[in-house]
Amino acid sequence: MDMIDLRSDTVTWPTPAMREAMARAEVGDDVYGEDPTVNRLQEMSAARLGKEAGLFVPSGTMGNLAAILAHCGRGDEVILGHLAHTFLFEAGGISALGGVHSCQLRNQPDGTLLLEELRAAIRADDPHYPVTRLIALENTHNRCGGVALNASYTRQVAELAHAHGLKLHLDGARLFNAAAALGVDAAELAAPCDSVTFCLSKGLCAPVGSVICGSGDFIQRARRIRKMLGGGMRQAGVLAAAGIVALETMTERLVEDHRRAQAIAAGLAALPGVRLDAGTPHTNMVFLSLADEVPLGGRAFAERLAARGVRVGVIAERRFRLVTHYWIDDQAVAQVLSAFAETLRSA
Repeated sequence: MDMIDLRSDTVTWPTPAMREAMARAEVGDDVYGEDPTVNRLQEMSAARLGKEAGLFVPSGTMGNLAAILAHCGRGDEVILGHLAHTFLFEAGGISALGGVHSCQLRNQPDGTLLLEELRAAIRADDPHYPVTRLIALENTHNRCGGVALNASYTRQVAELAHAHGLKLHLDGARLFNAAAALGVDAAELAAPCDSVTFCLSKGLCAPVGSVICGSGDFIQRARRIRKMLGGGMRQAGVLAAAGIVALETMTERLVEDHRRAQAIAAGLAALPGVRLDAGTPHTNMVFLSLADEVPLGGRAFAERLAARGVRVGVIAERRFRLVTHYWIDDQAVAQVLSAFAETLRSA
């Protein structure tokens, strides 16, 4: 990449193999279910996560929205975390477009929701209340430092949900990062969930798209909602082809991104004026803040880094998120540390 871009793993370019696969993709009309490359991607995705069926959608935001609307009707309630991506960063779509009410519980530092608080949040059968239909988790959890939720915890939430007649949805945008960090198969993390989304366009490096997975009946409902939301694509095999390459070639190498995130964190920890979050990085995200003695604000500091060829995400005043991905190699790690050191010296 021209710049060392650590703002997100969404900035990734498709690999040469993806570009070639896109150019050669066999296509058809996906709204008619006739695009063979889309169909193959959906089948591969479902198999990887141990689900009956999959649905290719343009984005993770649409994936979560379609999944939640497939589970919930207007006036129903979903329980999720106060730091959940769906609550914070998806434009309020579940409420604005689906009329779904949200109940936000406090995320713990490890990304979990306390089981006793989940249990207490489930509404009684009372006409004054919305009907609780769904619990939603996130794995990895973005705003909790990119931490991975283990399968044991997810199973406990699923058991609680199912005991009360609820469904469990997993926003697994970076589910394969969680699997890499925990050393387990992604299907194990998804197994307790009634539905799961994962992104192809983040660490897996494809240019576009996410996949929703679940039961056949659930995916049929989600397909109708995808059409309603304007997500019915036609010759989308040119996009799905990159997703197939992503599943075939990218999931096993995510440990390299995690290793480089650890190298960046170790180097930054040695610099005066940098304060790393406790435990960071859990996966491919490094969270840090500037100490009080650094005279620059976050935006100004980021601008000086950019002038040295490094882009970082400014997520609060004096606070940053750095995300490693396929296009960040060992040389880039060294350049990042050099740029931080030079910017701190000149501040």
